[in-house]
Amino acid sequence: MLPLGPLIVIVLRLLLPLLVFKYRVAGSIVAVLADALDVVTITAINNGEFASYHTTDKYLDMYYLTLELFVCLSFKNTLAKNASIFLFAWRLIGFVLFEITHVRPVLFFFPNLFENFFLFYVVMRKYAKKDWVSSKKNLFIILILLLIPKLVQEYFLHVLQAQPWKWIRFNILGMTR
Repeated sequence: MLPLGPLIVIVLRLLLPLLVFKYRVAGSIVAVLADALDVVTITAINNGEFASYHTTDKYLDMYYLTLELFVCLSFKNTLAKNASIFLFAWRLIGFVLFEITHVRPVLFFFPNLFENFFLFYVVMRKYAKKDWVSSKKNLFIILILLLIPKLVQEYFLHVLQAQPWKWIRFNILGMTR
């Protein structure tokens, strides 16, 4: 039986992303936050670690990204829809290669740009007066602007193997382990 912390986090990571079907923006933000704070939550509840959580985390990531992909299939903008499908497939290839090789830098070369593009697009569609993904040139510029910070994040997480949750535990939650 799983300890309480990991069990709660896994249930939350399975249920919260379902919000994306009704509330695209809020649901995707909640899914990202649940992913970002999962290790901190496990530690806060258990005051310890879930040894195999990193593997579980990757599968839970693909779960919520797949839910977002289903939302993308309803996009009326064919360019945005096709870009979303491509970006999801690119990350899925990286995920599979990582699962086969267990070489973390693989994920740097297959960055999760899908998540950033999805969030950008649903926010833009909700709040902008026009659809910025109106041409291949605009799409290219948007993807480059989204890719730069994403590559920095992927580099820190998967090449340097930085663990930001340790900083959050120590500096924000005041936990020592």
